[in-house]
Amino acid sequence: MDDLSTIRSETLAAVAAATDARALDAARVAALGKNGRVTGLMKTLGALPPDERKAFGQTVNTLKDEIAAALDARKADIDRASLAARLEAERLDVSLPVRPERMGTLHPIGQTIDEICAVFGEMGFVWAEGPDIEDDWHNFEALNFPPDHPARQMQDTFFLPPRADGMPMVLRTHTSPVQARTMLDKRVQKMLADGGSLRVIVPGRTFRTDSDQTHTPMFHQVEGLVIDRTTHMGHLKGCLTDFCRAFFEVDDVPVRFRPSYFPFTEPSAEVDIGCSWKGGELRIGAGDSWLEILGSGMVHPNVLRHCGLDPEIYQGFAFGMGIERVAMLKYGVPDLRTFFDSDLRWLRHYGFSALDVPSLTGGLSR
Repeated sequence: MDDLSTIRSETLAAVAAATDARALDAARVAALGKNGRVTGLMKTLGALPPDERKAFGQTVNTLKDEIAAALDARKADIDRASLAARLEAERLDVSLPVRPERMGTLHPIGQTIDEICAVFGEMGFVWAEGPDIEDDWHNFEALNFPPDHPARQMQDTFFLPPRADGMPMVLRTHTSPVQARTMLDKRVQKMLADGGSLRVIVPGRTFRTDSDQTHTPMFHQVEGLVIDRTTHMGHLKGCLTDFCRAFFEVDDVPVRFRPSYFPFTEPSAEVDIGCSWKGGELRIGAGDSWLEILGSGMVHPNVLRHCGLDPEIYQGFAFGMGIERVAMLKYGVPDLRTFFDSDLRWLRHYGFSALDVPSLTGGLSR
């Protein structure tokens, strides 16, 4: 049988030498476990004479208590050392500068709208708005669309349940209804009667049942309208030529007006800008190619009549363009659908700083 003093010294030495929880537990089991050395001493009590049993039992119990206290103290030391090592490893140096956070960017659509409005704002145009859900009269009839026009078919237009009076409702197919609503405004009509001039620019969402690389069911357009007593086609050409050169920031970009047809203008013209495709890359400016970017024309007399204006007194011009289209041409975006994907990588690449406020004096784009 092991001597009590030997068991004590060896066990306390093993406890003191334990450097982690596993080694400490091994020392505990060796002494106090089911087959431990101190437990073995307790099993011998029954074989001792009665006069020795009590004294020996008290001595063994004292040893057990001493070893248990040593185990608790060593465990506390190991826990403190482990915590100190973890704190040292996970130390945060608060004196270091914070990690830079990514700044948000403005969507190219919003930036392009601001650029377009900055150009026309310098020409005296003011912003006008209207509802996205429009009635058939404002969207089609007031703008001289015949009853059998393809745009009145469900394959081209999102139709909604009619109003209580039976008037068909649609998601507007263009922003031109705002032109009609503006001309119908009694304050505008009084201003024109007093010899004033109406100049509005109308950016906004439009909807058509079309989707491919160059079309989406929801997209953005901008319309422009000028109404007074003297405006003519020459004013239209000068206005849009100046816009194209200012927007694309190319002073000598060629601009071509090509005869076309729109229900709400007569005469009508498509507007093309000069470009080249050297090396497969589009360059706006002088070249041997042309790109159509918008439609325009003199406001049709029927539209003026529908909107309460006498075409014998008033005349004017209107134009419209797809905002995504001119943004794609200016900033090299290859696919229209990516404007609406909400891809942060795309937005960081094509987005604009909030400080990129477009103006003709400071520059439209970065």
